[in-house]
Amino acid sequence: MTTGSAGLVEEEGRSVQEWPIKDLARATGLTSRTLRHYEEIGLLRPSRVAGNGYRFYGEAEVSRLYRILSLRAIELPLTSIQRALEDEATLTQAIRSHLRLLEERRDRTDHQITVVQQTLDALQKGPMMSIEDVFAGFDPSRYETEVRQRWGDTAWERSAERRSRMTDDERRSDDARSLDVNAALRDAADAGADPASDAFQTLIADHYAWIIEQWGGRTPDRDAYTGLAHLYVTDARFAATYGGQANAEAIQAGILIWIDRNLPE
Repeated sequence: MTTGSAGLVEEEGRSVQEWPIKDLARATGLTSRTLRHYEEIGLLRPSRVAGNGYRFYGEAEVSRLYRILSLRAIELPLTSIQRALEDEATLTQAIRSHLRLLEERRDRTDHQITVVQQTLDALQKGPMMSIEDVFAGFDPSRYETEVRQRWGDTAWERSAERRSRMTDDERRSDDARSLDVNAALRDAADAGADPASDAFQTLIADHYAWIIEQWGGRTPDRDAYTGLAHLYVTDARFAATYGGQANAEAIQAGILIWIDRNLPE
């Protein structure tokens, strides 16, 4: 093989078009680092690597990259893309499965729009609403960035996957349990219950079990649960959920007592 001009190489007596990695990166908006990562995981290999380490991509590789970017555009993860590109049946199956997920997401969004519109209409008419009704249309995914930053990608992805597998009835039941667990803690704090009492500690144990459910089966260790308790008193949103700062501090105290009694060092 000999290098020709204007991106052409001579291969077995014919001219073949190829592009260096920097041109491919510029044309697609990807970085050279991303393309090298694709190479490392076997998703997209260059047609050749020159003696100086420069990577070049031919028409077949550009065609494959086009399909990769098309699948990325519909939010398929790289692992699914890699499997899908191995054969057309897998590719069709992957796209069909992703279409179902998008349709389910659309249905949930349509439901949220309906609930929020009903909430707005009711508020404009002036009647009193329960706190459950006010927040019925809220989407938990609004906390995605915060969860990823505080507890890592795995924590969010497990939680999101758990919710995605649920039916609408299961999601409503899951939301109701969340309200019940937190309302019970709020009521106990409102009543001035001793955080060290058996009754309060039973509520904390139920809260811990609920956290495991919400985290997709991941069990919080001492540090993680302590950090969550600290968040309850430093984040005004949690204090509001539990009826004020004093209640949040009582719940934090109850969690710290429960940790000392139940989670080993």
